[in-house]
Amino acid sequence: MDYNAKAKLLKPLATTFVIGGIWDTIAGILYIFVIGTGRSIDNPPMDPFYAIFLGSFFLCFAYLQILSSFNIKRYAFNVGCLIFGRLFYIIVLSAFMLFVKDFPNTFWFTVVIDLTLTILNTTFALHGGLGVRDIFLPNIQKA
Repeated sequence: MDYNAKAKLLKPLATTFVIGGIWDTIAGILYIFVIGTGRSIDNPPMDPFYAIFLGSFFLCFAYLQILSSFNIKRYAFNVGCLIFGRLFYIIVLSAFMLFVKDFPNTFWFTVVIDLTLTILNTTFALHGGLGVRDIFLPNIQKA
């Protein structure tokens, strides 16, 4: 299979990675300006510093995803990192919504979006010809 054919197989993964980057950009902006400094959303209560700190990480993830999508095969390890990160977020947020008294369940939509992105990233990576090793272990090339 030639290079262009392999690249086409990874196009859905790259597209999904950009969409995840856009989603994380929106989350970062919301955390910094609406939840953090604007305090428009105050349930659960959060110190503005932590909201801004979390928002900065969302923006870093967005930058990482969008730029990685331009050469997704080379940066396949980033796909695995985001899969782990999103799964951890989904588990922690779901546990809080289910088991922590008075924790608002209004964030269920983020669980749905992040779970969808995780499933799509995993599916498109494997369908695109990347193995589990490609997405979860860095490719070390000897000089």
